[in-house]
Amino acid sequence: MSQWIRTLPFPTLYLSFILVWLYFAIYTGQMLAWVGFIIFLLCFVSNHKGKEKYIACLFMSCFALWFSYQNYQTKVNENLEHREVSQIVILPDTIKINGDALSFRGKANGQNYSVYYNLKTEKEKKFFQNLDQLMVLKVKGELSYPEQRRNFKGFDYAAYLKTQGIYRTLKLNQIESIKLSSSWNPFDLLSSSRRKALVWIKTHFPSPMNHYMTGLLFGYLDHDFEEMNDVYSSLGIIHLFALSGMQVGFFLDGFRKGLLRIGLTIEQVKWFTYPFAFFYAGITGFSVSVVRSLLQKILAQHNIKKLDNLAITFLILCFIMPKFLLTAGGVLSCAYAVILTMTSFEHVRGLKRFLIENLVISLGILPLLSFYFGEFQPFSILLTFVFSILFDLILLPGLGFIFLLSPILNLSFLNRLFEWLESLIRLLATSLRTPLVFGQPDHLVLLSLLFLLALLYDFRDRKKVAVALSLMTCFLFFITKFPLENEITIVDVGQGDSIFLRDMMDKTVLIDVGGKPTFGKKELWQEKVTQSNASRTLLPYLKSRGVGAIDSLVLTHTDTDHVGDLLELAKEVKINEIYVSRGSLTNKDFVKKLEKVGTVIRVAEKGIQIPIFGSYLEALYPYDTGDGGNNDSIVLYGEFLGDSFLFTGDLEEDGEKELLALYPNLEVDVLKAGHHGSKGSSSQEFLGKIKPKISLISAGINNRYRHPHQETLERFDEIGTEVYRTDQQGAIRFTGWTDWKIETVRE
Repeated sequence: MSQWIRTLPFPTLYLSFILVWLYFAIYTGQMLAWVGFIIFLLCFVSNHKGKEKYIACLFMSCFALWFSYQNYQTKVNENLEHREVSQIVILPDTIKINGDALSFRGKANGQNYSVYYNLKTEKEKKFFQNLDQLMVLKVKGELSYPEQRRNFKGFDYAAYLKTQGIYRTLKLNQIESIKLSSSWNPFDLLSSSRRKALVWIKTHFPSPMNHYMTGLLFGYLDHDFEEMNDVYSSLGIIHLFALSGMQVGFFLDGFRKGLLRIGLTIEQVKWFTYPFAFFYAGITGFSVSVVRSLLQKILAQHNIKKLDNLAITFLILCFIMPKFLLTAGGVLSCAYAVILTMTSFEHVRGLKRFLIENLVISLGILPLLSFYFGEFQPFSILLTFVFSILFDLILLPGLGFIFLLSPILNLSFLNRLFEWLESLIRLLATSLRTPLVFGQPDHLVLLSLLFLLALLYDFRDRKKVAVALSLMTCFLFFITKFPLENEITIVDVGQGDSIFLRDMMDKTVLIDVGGKPTFGKKELWQEKVTQSNASRTLLPYLKSRGVGAIDSLVLTHTDTDHVGDLLELAKEVKINEIYVSRGSLTNKDFVKKLEKVGTVIRVAEKGIQIPIFGSYLEALYPYDTGDGGNNDSIVLYGEFLGDSFLFTGDLEEDGEKELLALYPNLEVDVLKAGHHGSKGSSSQEFLGKIKPKISLISAGINNRYRHPHQETLERFDEIGTEVYRTDQQGAIRFTGWTDWKIETVRE
């Protein structure tokens, strides 16, 4: 194969580079990708002649047809009318249980589905926890479209599922029967084998030892690891659990050495490597990083090295995993491989080389980490260096050995070591500074950053050039973190409120933080490991905008859907001061929460002013001590860029009457409607007086209160007010320099 590659009239890497542009152009349809593809294609054509051009164009045409076919199939499946599902086959290794919530992936009617079910009894829960075979369920359920992105640059669950070949979710209302299913499909057999191993580990090893074993050996982390997952993420070392080159090399090299020791020849070992690679990919869940690493290892044994190896791996992945670059994991895995292949440290030896490699990889991957996550933990460079030695050289072989011995020897007493490890990790997380928040660059800035860093590596020995490139790189990071524009954003936090304001001088105000109320008490077996609402909505949005600190936080009143996630916000974002109503301070639980934040607390008296947009937000209400409830909500008014804004918290009709009595001539251009559009707020008298041109309603999709109420919407319609709703349109954002432009996540 290596001889065949050498006969090609053009470098495979350059071909792959052009195909990356074509890949994104066809799959995403973005103009920037098409422009890049055309430019680099023209450069290629102008530098090659005759036969070379025709062969290259033939290659590109084949891939263009393949990409187009895959993209067409995605759109067909997306718009396909799915039949009612009455039977579904469980893919065992996708089973996840969190409290009384069961989820898995299944097959029915030739389609794949993401399935959800609320377990009815503890016995039913134990059955699925121990299930390790292919099963067919007879069910009654409802099909629906997966949830799409709800905040700007937020996670798009529907788009992610499409990359997995899933276009609908199935919510089960009832499981009528369960029976064993047989299949000779190798993918089904591997799914069952992987599940058997996971169940064995869960039932024979204590926590947290079992998490490290399933994670490092089988690429599986369940909900019970959620807390430590967040801790590892805050330190920037969660990638230690992402199986790739080191793990693949360990098991593949061990397999080869074993076969050579029993007398097989090198050529025979090569042939046995293929089925082993498929088996290993299967029991680790066919992740992109594992498949990519296996391909590179297999190509290397055929003497395809370095750049050709990287290029051929990309070409193969385009066929066997056609959507591999449409996920963050796929892009980051390939980016690591590119950096390792394109950089050379042969002149450096030992631990120094390992440390320098980690530094170069961390800096090279920084634009992509910023693009996907908006932040970077600088200590991760050193921590990766230290803990990768522990994970890859000690834990990986040690846990593999313990797992193999577990049928005959119980070594669970070693769990104490993993408890000490987690104590150390927690200590580091509390001792080290929070990650640096850079914000998420747009595609053009991302490409510019990657290009500048590549040039910086090439010209690292030329001091003046390196300094100039470094300054340009810093400038691009600067304009990402500080967009130099005014914005007012109604963040979609579900059934709750959170409004973010920032001016061109980076002055920030946040009104409420959202939160998720809990209803009813559950039994112990039903209790879930949950993420805060803010960790899925508000915090990712703030990080995407480069916000690591809030100058002023206003908590309008004490309801959980407005203040519930205060502590979660304070863990990751510095808060300089908090404004509350005097009545809120009569709530003891709320006061305890404020004390835990440990920042300056100010009472938002009537008339107090909070600077923003070269002007200020003025507190109009309350004027006396209330109870911290809806009608004690802090009401804020401001005139910015020629428009007047009124933010009313959960103010209801009685409070609106008091507000009008204080300000009888109050008129408003933009109203943040009170109490999520409840019929008890935005009364006819109030709306008739203030005459808002635009009203903003923050409400959760399909919320249990049915907010906004139809009566309220009709009142807005009567006075000709344009209404924007987060439950229908997702986050709502006003941006501009001299006047406002309105945009929503959804049309």
